[in-house]
Amino acid sequence: MHQRAVRNLAKLDTTQARITRIFDAAAGGKNNFLADQDTVRHFDQVTPAMTTAARAVLQFLSRVVRHLAAVEGVNQFMIVGSGVSSGLSAGHRLHDIAGRASTDPDLRVVYVESDPMTVTMAQATIEPFNDLIRVVDGDVREIDELLRDQVVQTFLDWDRPLAILLLSTHSLDDDEYAHYVIKRLRHTAPPGSFLTLLHTTFDAVPPELLPSIRDLLAMTLPRLAIRTRDEVEALLEGLDLVEPGLVWVPRWRPGAGDLACADQPSASGNYGAVAHLP
Repeated sequence: MHQRAVRNLAKLDTTQARITRIFDAAAGGKNNFLADQDTVRHFDQVTPAMTTAARAVLQFLSRVVRHLAAVEGVNQFMIVGSGVSSGLSAGHRLHDIAGRASTDPDLRVVYVESDPMTVTMAQATIEPFNDLIRVVDGDVREIDELLRDQVVQTFLDWDRPLAILLLSTHSLDDDEYAHYVIKRLRHTAPPGSFLTLLHTTFDAVPPELLPSIRDLLAMTLPRLAIRTRDEVEALLEGLDLVEPGLVWVPRWRPGAGDLACADQPSASGNYGAVAHLP
């Protein structure tokens, strides 16, 4: 994977928007380019909710990590994302939240990222300051290779329960392969593990806005995977979902300070769920 990271970084195109960096820009982060910021502005012109939706997603992820570490006792995480958005300030990133919530001082986190800029920045700004965190260059669209990665295999203990946060479902535009990824993760994870799923949807987009949004996606993110609630439920079929199940992300165990999209949860444009793996 290191060779692929070098190749990807060499081919980094700052003029082409990428979903990871778009999300970072929408969340107020700095690890993005003008093309990504322009895409956020274009989306906000069509439906002014992208920035608030990004914050709602980050608040959801923070709650999930806190719950898994504090309540479920999970002390190792693999976050396939982007879990390292610079929209989360230092001290408030997912590994910080997990560390504060857990009673285990040796809690470990592996971030898996496919965007070369995100990988490079995270490796430079996170790994040197914490021996219990690793940032791996990997792609959920190459799930078998990802799971064979040496760091993934050796830094985490695959004989004990762990939490897998699958945040990059937007790149799984082939339904058959998306189901394969879920199956592969649920069969690979040790018993007692947890699988978190985040997925973008157009279920709440007003019909009159859909043509404009789809045209914009065709120009900027032509292979972005968008699924309905029924389609997301199908990915989770057979899994034991932690309450409240599959919901709009602002409705997953909200805290008093989680205000993003709280008055209109569907404006988050994302479903979220946490499953317990037997």
